[in-house]
Amino acid sequence: MFGATHQTSNLRSAFRLAELIYHATVRALRKNHGNALIGLLMNMMQTVVFVLAFFLMFSMLGLRGSGIRGDFLLYIMSGIFLYMTHTKAMSAVVGSEGPASPMMKHAPMNTIIAISAAALSSLYIQILSMLVVLGVYHVGITPVQIHQPIGAMGMVLLSWFSGVAVGMVLLAVKPWFPGFVQVASNVYSRANMIASGKMFVANQMPGYILAFFTWNPIFHTIDQCRGFVFINYNPHYSNIAYPFWFSIALLFIGLLGEFYTRKNASLSWQAKR
Repeated sequence: MFGATHQTSNLRSAFRLAELIYHATVRALRKNHGNALIGLLMNMMQTVVFVLAFFLMFSMLGLRGSGIRGDFLLYIMSGIFLYMTHTKAMSAVVGSEGPASPMMKHAPMNTIIAISAAALSSLYIQILSMLVVLGVYHVGITPVQIHQPIGAMGMVLLSWFSGVAVGMVLLAVKPWFPGFVQVASNVYSRANMIASGKMFVANQMPGYILAFFTWNPIFHTIDQCRGFVFINYNPHYSNIAYPFWFSIALLFIGLLGEFYTRKNASLSWQAKR
C-alpha cells in the first residue's frame, strides 16, 4: 500500500543503463556458442579463410601487382577486416530481439538495450579476432607496420557504425516484412563482396567504374583505411565525411522506424520470425 520513493539522478540512470547493456552484451556473446573461446576461434577461422581465399585468387589471376606497394597480405586484410566488421554489425543488429521478444517482458529490458548489446558484442568479437590474427601474422610471418594505427582503427569503428546504421533500418522494417528483410540482408552482404571495393584500389579505377562504388559507405572506409595503413597510398576518390553523415542519417531513420514499430508491436509477430 505504501512505498518509498527514490530520487534517481541522471548519472545513476546512465550507470544503470550501462550495466544493463553490459549484461545484455555478455548474453549476446554467449548466445551463438556457449564457449566464448570456441566462438572466438570460429570467427577467427572465418576471417583467415576469407584472407587466404582472396590471397590465392589474386595470386592465380596475377593481380598481386595491382595492389598498393607494401605488404600484400596486409592490403588484403585491410579490406577483409572492415568488410566483416560492417557485415557482422549489420547482421547482429538485424538479428537482435524485437519488441515482441519474450525478453522484453522483463521490466528493465527494452529494444534499445538489445540493439546496443548486439552491436557491441559484434564489435568486441571482430576487434578481438582482428588483433589476434594480426598478432599471429606479426609474430609468425613478418612484422606488421601500420603508418597511422589510430586512423586505421577509426575506420574500423566507422565501418562498424555504418553497419549498425544499415542494420537499424532493416530492423525497423523486419516486423512488417520479415521475409523481405531476410532476403535483403543476405543480398546486401553478398553484394558487398564486390561493392565494398576491398578487391580494388580506388585511385586505379576508371571514373565510369568508380561511380558504381562511391554510393557505398564501406567503400570509403576501406579506401581511407588503406591510406592510414600504407605510407605509399593517398586516397583521392573517397572521404571520411560521407560514410559518417550517411550513417547518421540512416541511424535516425532506423530509430524513428523502430520507435513506430515498437508502439505498434504485436505478439503475433514473434511467430513470423
